[in-house]
Amino acid sequence: MARHGIFIAAFGELSEPRLAAALAAEAEAAGWDGFFVWDHVLYRPPVRELADPWVTLAAAAAVTERVTRGPLVTPLARRRPHKLARETVSLDRLSGGRLVLGVGLGPNDTGEFDAERFGEEEDPRARAKLLDDGLERLQSYWDGEFEPRPVHGRIPIWVGVTWPHRRPLRRAARFQGLFPVVLPGPEVLAELRSELGEGYEYVVTNPAGTPSAPWIEAGATWCLSGFGDQPAAAAVRAAIAAGPP
Repeated sequence: MARHGIFIAAFGELSEPRLAAALAAEAEAAGWDGFFVWDHVLYRPPVRELADPWVTLAAAAAVTERVTRGPLVTPLARRRPHKLARETVSLDRLSGGRLVLGVGLGPNDTGEFDAERFGEEEDPRARAKLLDDGLERLQSYWDGEFEPRPVHGRIPIWVGVTWPHRRPLRRAARFQGLFPVVLPGPEVLAELRSELGEGYEYVVTNPAGTPSAPWIEAGATWCLSGFGDQPAAAAVRAAIAAGPP
């Protein structure tokens, strides 16, 4: 059976962690299975107000008991693997093992990888290498190089991909799930599933209110309701209250 989640950008009015945490609690009470947040430190105009996703997720963990949570997606190229290891394990243990880690290259058009401003790596190929190296180190920390370990030994990793790129599929095959960021339709998800195979989580996001049945038929195991880069608390609350599709 497919599961359903709420997927918010912690931007604008949702950049208040208390509000985001309240929405997570409401989602759990309404029967949703997951609560996920975008991971950005900077975004395109007109967005100016952003919350730290890790603080937001910690706040959500403190007021929920059941929903799966995580960032979608964290660009490891701008993260230090040892610090991320501590953060992910702390969040995982805070929630009793409910954390999922979404990972990817990160976008090229938000300014987050501005070398002059932030000292980040701008080249996508170099970022891909940093992503793979970071994942290897992260798993070593989880496997006992750091203590304590995640509740269930390791934290599930969902790999973000952008259609029609295929190279990230090879990365996703080493982990637990695939998160195609942009898909033209369910038939493309079915194509990706036929290439990657069974035994993975297939995670899709669509605007709130989108029928999930065609995506589930195509192989989606998670259907997320999204609200774009200018989310309104009232719209998110209305979708939550309506319950999972």
